[in-house]
Amino acid sequence: MAKYSPFIAAKAVWQMHIKKRPFVLSHAINSRCNMKCSFCEYWKTEGEEMELQDIFKLLDEARDFGILVYNAWTVEPLLRKDLPEIVAHAKSIGMVTSLITNGLLLEKRIDELTDLDYLSVSVDGTSSYKDIRGVDLDRIMPGILKAKDRIDNPLLLNCVISGKNLDDIEELITMAKDLDVKISFEPMYEFQGIETDTWDRMGIRDISKYHQTVDRIIEMKKEGYPIINSYTYLKMVRDLKPDFTCHANDIILDVTADGSIENCRVYREQLGHINEGIANFWERTRDIRKEKARNCQKCLFFGYVENSLMYNFNPEVARHYEWM
Repeated sequence: MAKYSPFIAAKAVWQMHIKKRPFVLSHAINSRCNMKCSFCEYWKTEGEEMELQDIFKLLDEARDFGILVYNAWTVEPLLRKDLPEIVAHAKSIGMVTSLITNGLLLEKRIDELTDLDYLSVSVDGTSSYKDIRGVDLDRIMPGILKAKDRIDNPLLLNCVISGKNLDDIEELITMAKDLDVKISFEPMYEFQGIETDTWDRMGIRDISKYHQTVDRIIEMKKEGYPIINSYTYLKMVRDLKPDFTCHANDIILDVTADGSIENCRVYREQLGHINEGIANFWERTRDIRKEKARNCQKCLFFGYVENSLMYNFNPEVARHYEWM
């Protein structure tokens, strides 16, 4: 990860502020997972997945529309055998390529992903990892170590802060420094579709301890540890108060595994389908998307918050948030 380059910044400003178009294609590339995390709703319903040629068409159309970044995620992208072909196609048409994974298949498949620019692995704890994810941390560490040597840009570990891992956070940050990788944080979002007893077990309930933990994250960032989040965002996380104007649906085109286009990954309201064409969809939903943003209850997903703050040219975020 690195701060915005002048080239990327200029492209982003032109695309989003002048042309009023999204800069990122966020593609929920599949509907299957090899983990069954209790706090996640995505793996519980396996639906249709786009065929390879349809994904190529989506990528071509997105690039023609000015979208520069392709991010493949959820439920577990490495379960798609044709993922290397998808990433290669995105790269061949000039897109920056990014992948989010749980890491279980990373050791086996990283050598296939020669066209991948950026990689994020979900690592939610050290001693608490098995309780949270259901597998030992040792299952994903070989893949992380191998990927670190294969990817030109620094690898990112993303940690979702929950009631289970507060005692692990400092150790996790130290581990990231020792591995020479970056790390990001965001608080657990309590999806409505998950059972109440899961949130009683996993949710952030000890607020005093939680505040102390996030304050320590802020301190360690000041001490030079490789934490990519901005101070503005981390203070929102500490207070659990999302104080920003959401521009997620100005920045990101959010496409699901079956080609539906959603408002965002939180509320997951279907607004259209790629079959109508990206340009037609974008124009047709302009007023709808503005209304959704005005009425948004907001979340603290770091990609939405940090990039919304960047969209509004927040100087602290521009200085301290590391993107890509």
